[in-house]
Amino acid sequence: MNHYIAESDVLVVGAGIAGLAHASAAVARGLSVTIIDRDSRAVGASVRNFGHCCVTAQSGELLELALVAREKWIEHSAAAGFFSVQSGALTLARSAAELAVIEELAASREPGQVRLLGAREARAELGTDTGADVDADAAADASILGGALLRDDLRVDPREAVGSIAAWLASQPGVKFLWRTSYQGGDGGIARTTRGDIRAERTIVCVGHDLDYLFPELAAEHEVERCGLQMLRVEAPAGFQVRPAVLTGTSMLRYPAFTETSAADALRAETRQKRPDLLDIGANVMFTQRPDGSLIVGDSHRYGATMDPFQSEATSEILLAEIERILGVAELRIIERWQGIYASSPQHPYLIAEPVPGVTTAIVTSGVGMTISFGLAEKTFASF
Repeated sequence: MNHYIAESDVLVVGAGIAGLAHASAAVARGLSVTIIDRDSRAVGASVRNFGHCCVTAQSGELLELALVAREKWIEHSAAAGFFSVQSGALTLARSAAELAVIEELAASREPGQVRLLGAREARAELGTDTGADVDADAAADASILGGALLRDDLRVDPREAVGSIAAWLASQPGVKFLWRTSYQGGDGGIARTTRGDIRAERTIVCVGHDLDYLFPELAAEHEVERCGLQMLRVEAPAGFQVRPAVLTGTSMLRYPAFTETSAADALRAETRQKRPDLLDIGANVMFTQRPDGSLIVGDSHRYGATMDPFQSEATSEILLAEIERILGVAELRIIERWQGIYASSPQHPYLIAEPVPGVTTAIVTSGVGMTISFGLAEKTFASF
């Protein structure tokens, strides 16, 4: 007689935001769920990010998934009691080329979704405008020509949100967590783990960049590799508070709603001419403020099948100097540094596949896991 350490309708492998989103979608459908994770808590990409649900800067299907996810974030914040704020995002323009990208995006969206700002309004949103006329020779942020508020973005504290969702799920009927338990494959409704077999009608594998550890052929077919980021947490300048996430011109070179504009090519050429150092490190210069007041700042991007753990101090200095320039401060005090890693594929921004019968992989293969995971979970269940 077989002995199973757990039996449920669904087994979810991975307790990061993608796995928890799929577990929550199963619960909403009245299904019993077992969630396993090799660690004792989430410590991967789901807690190493800005906590920014970057909704408005997506386009096409990604925008649709992000809008679904936005509502799920609001629902889960209320249910699980974690910090969230419907803050929108502030995009700053410091050149005519950047302004052109923002203006083109605003013209393509429904009224109010992308609200254009003048220079004074943008500085006020950032918290750097004193109310006096700005003297370009004296103000460190005088290069800000304008910007836009991206209405539908929201923020959470990534270090709190994922743990809170896991705790809330654990309190739901029919949900079981098995931490420090690794998946070793399976089919026919039986999953093998390091603690024993689990019986489940459907297994959903949400292991992000570690897909190649379990399904190397699938990862190779879809060119899934690792993207490594350098990020920092810094002490905010005295009295500084900013509600929205803050994006800059480098963000306009990464998110699809910006890159798909006709003005994006001119911006990339301008950046290559004036700031090749930012392009060389794959910079997305942005920041968010945590509830404790500290700022999460970053980030850089490099790619490979295996990610070296070593961080470049020169990269951190470039990112930090750019944030200091935006905020008009001489020096920001670093509290923490870390490396983020997420799955990346040049073929598509997410991957839903069935490598063996009864087993579905569902991973985000771009840097928008926090933005679309709840929407991706709905799509995954719709595919069954």
